[in-house]
Parts: sequence; structure tokens; C-alpha cells
Amino acid sequence: PPRGAPTPKGAPVARPAGLRATRVTATSMLRQSTMSLRRGARAFSSLPMEMPTSVTTLPNGLRVASQTLPGQTATVGVWVDTGSRFETDQNNGVAHFLEHLIFKGTSRRSQYDLETEIENMGAHLNAYTSREQTVYYAKSMSKDVPKCVDLLSDLLSDSSLSPAAVDRERDVILREMEEVEGQVEEVVFDRLHEVAFVGTPLARTILGPKEVIGSITADTIREYVATHYTADRMVVAAAGAVSHDALVEMADKSFGKFPGKPAQPAFQWEPSLFTGAEVRVHDDAMPGGAHVAIAFEGLSWNDPDVYALQMLGAILGSLDAKAARGAGIHSASKLVHDMTRDGLAQSVMPFCTCYTDTGLFGAYAVASDKNDLDDLTLVLMDEMLRLCFTVSDEDTVRAANQLKASLLLSLDGTSPVAEDIGRQLITYGRRIPLAEAFQRIDEVTPDDLMRVANRVMWDQEIAVAALGQVKYLPDYNKLRGRTWWNVYERGGHARTAGASRSGRAR
Repeated sequence: PPRGAPTPKGAPVARPAGLRATRVTATSMLRQSTMSLRRGARAFSSLPMEMPTSVTTLPNGLRVASQTLPGQTATVGVWVDTGSRFETDQNNGVAHFLEHLIFKGTSRRSQYDLETEIENMGAHLNAYTSREQTVYYAKSMSKDVPKCVDLLSDLLSDSSLSPAAVDRERDVILREMEEVEGQVEEVVFDRLHEVAFVGTPLARTILGPKEVIGSITADTIREYVATHYTADRMVVAAAGAVSHDALVEMADKSFGKFPGKPAQPAFQWEPSLFTGAEVRVHDDAMPGGAHVAIAFEGLSWNDPDVYALQMLGAILGSLDAKAARGAGIHSASKLVHDMTRDGLAQSVMPFCTCYTDTGLFGAYAVASDKNDLDDLTLVLMDEMLRLCFTVSDEDTVRAANQLKASLLLSLDGTSPVAEDIGRQLITYGRRIPLAEAFQRIDEVTPDDLMRVANRVMWDQEIAVAALGQVKYLPDYNKLRGRTWWNVYERGGHARTAGASRSGRAR
């Protein structure tokens, strides 16, 4: 109506833009923003059609798995369900010793013939040993895959293992051990496993102690092969320009005669039990700050919460102060922000290591030159424990996208895909499709993340390994005391007792 005229009965009353309208708009915008984030996370899971992973089991129990990818190359390898945790104190290091020795020739191929054959194909032959798996693989042109399968079978079934070759390779391994001792990160994580799993199989190092390496003989290696290199514990995996039916024929021809079960009594499985303990290696001559790793007992590969735990690591965030050049102050990660603001660390790296029956979750940090270990560990423990109570929708979406991107980037090439196939068949008994993995990641909520954080970290034992100038690293009991806070709930009822970062009750 005209200005000053009475408003007709039943007509809506015109209101100037006021506080109520502003509040409604802000609430709507916040709700739309959150929904947009969640839709963005779901949209990221829209993957193109993925070629299936075909799996066939041979009569002797050996599994053959492959995924066809576009291109002219392929990677084929053998994944064996054995590693340093399947050794004993008397032969610790034999799995890695065998990995070295197996390329020294067979009755059909001398070492020279083996190297010449690989070079003439333009192929790449390699191997590695971990605590739970040993892997031998070759990458070549697709037309040379049959030769690679035959070569891998020859190496695993008919390696010469001569005493002279054993003695020569022993010296190589001892020199390698000296090199590894100079790699601080490797040393810290070996020490972390020793104190986290005291007296159990996962405490053993992959290389083994020097005195044991000096006592290993050709007979020791043959006995280890006869016990662990059986078809029921092996997977032939391939990725690239390879036909699954053709691969099955090759594997049957080359690996069909492998024994399905060990002739002697099977290896006795021993669980690895987590122990709260610490080790400090004082080395004041080491330049820079100390190297510190703090770990809780993590989760096994088959635990339903394993994706959520990996997302918690993504929320914590990683720092490389030298590469960031101060940009960490703008990081979405509060841990990275605080470490950069206070100049406490050269680097911080969360880790989530999974095994068949257990795991390790924590962070590895290298202190800055001022080596303020009290504040460094205080910030580190505070930010890990904060995840027990505070995880936002934005944190969840960001962690989910980072984890999914990491999964995709880790499958860039035939060798990573073949490795993924072999590892998953050993650990899960099947290969998890990316679509399923993404769906499981998308289903994780902030409440799930806080629940898993409480399960893994709240008032739980810790393992600590430190190397370098560690004189002022807080006492173990003080670090253990930082795994819980004073938390006062509504009504003034205390959930527990503890001290906060500022010393006041929380």
C-alpha cells in the first residue's frame, strides 16, 4: 500500500532487513556450506569404470591374480607371506639374506646369464623384504612376460645357494647394515618396534643382528625356504598389458610343481603383543635436534576402523619446515600450525603401520635446532589427544579427500598396481575395489573419528624411541600422563583427572 496507508487485513507485513533475517541467512549459509562439503566428498567417489582384478587358485594352492591396464608394459611378481616376523632369534635376518642371495644364479642360469637376460629384454628385476612379506618382481614389455614368469620361478625354486656365494653375500649385507645405521629414521623405527613389541616377533629387525648374520649358512637358508616358500603362501600377481588366462597358463607351467604345504612341521605362529616402553640413544655429537617417535598400539589390516585411523593421521598433518619455508603457519592442521609458529620441529610425520594382528599409530618428529623437547612433545601429544574430543565436518572431509587422493596416486603405474594386488591378497585374501574403499572412507563421520581416537589413544600405553640430543626429553611417565586430560562434563562431574597444556584442569 502507499506510504501511510493502512495495511489491508491478511496482507503480509513488510519488515525491514533486520537481525532475524540476518540470523536466518547465516544459519542457512552454514547449513548449505556443510552440505556442499559433504556432497563434494561424495562426488569425489565417482570413479570411472575400474578393470576387475581376476583371481585363480591353482591345484597346489597358489593364487594367480591380475588386472589388465592399457599400455605396452607389464609388471609380474611373486608375493610370499613371510618376513622377519616369521624368523627366530637363531636365524633373524635369513629372509633378507635370501633376497640378496637368490639373484646369484641357478642350475639353469649363472649370475652372468641372469643379468644378461634381463638387460637384453630391457626389463627391471627387483626384490624387497618387510616384516610380513617378501616380494620378487619384474617389469618388462608385455611380450616378455612369459620369460619373466619363467625366470622368477627358476629363482625361487632352484637358486644355487652355494656356500661360496653365501660367504660373499654376507660381507655385502654387513656393509649394508653399516649404511642403514647411518639412516636415522630407519634406526628410530627399528628401535620403536623393539620397545613396542618387546620379546615378540615384530620386535626383530629385517636385517638381523650382526652375530646372527655371521652364523647363517646355506643349510639355514634352505631350511627356511622349505618351511615358508610353499604355494599356499604365495601369490603371483601381474598388472598391465597381460591376459589373465595366459598368466594362469604361465603360472601353472612354472609354479605348478611348487609344494602346497611344507614337508616338515609348519611354522608356529606367534602373536606380537604391544608393550608400553621406551628407548633413548644419547648421542650429543649428532648435529641438530633429536629424533623422537611416539606410538600407540594401532590396528590390524582387517580391523573395520583402519580407514578412520588413517584419516586421523591425515588430520594431524605433516610438516617439512625446510620445504615449507614458514608456510606451515597457514596450514589447516593445528599441529603443523603450532609447530611452525613456535619453531619446534624441522619435520613431523604421522604414521599408521598395520600388521596382521596389530599395528602402530603415532608421529615421528625431528626437533628444531633449539631442541625444546618438552614443548615439542607437549604440542604433539596435545594435538593427538584433541582428536578424542574435537573433529569437525571440515576436518573429516579434508582427511577423506587426502586419503582417497593418496590411494589413487599410489596406484600410478603397473608396478604399484601389482604390489597392491599382491599385498591385499596376502593380507585380506581378496583385492578391495577402489569404489568400495572410497565408500568406506566416505561413510566415516566425525563421531567415528573421535570414537576411534578414544579407542586407540585415550589413556593407552605408549612406546617411545628417541635418538640424538635427548637429555631433556620428558620422562616416560610424564609422556604417559599426557595421554589423558582433566575433562569436566556438564554438571561439574569430572570424567577423569590430569593436567592440561597450560597446567589448568580441562
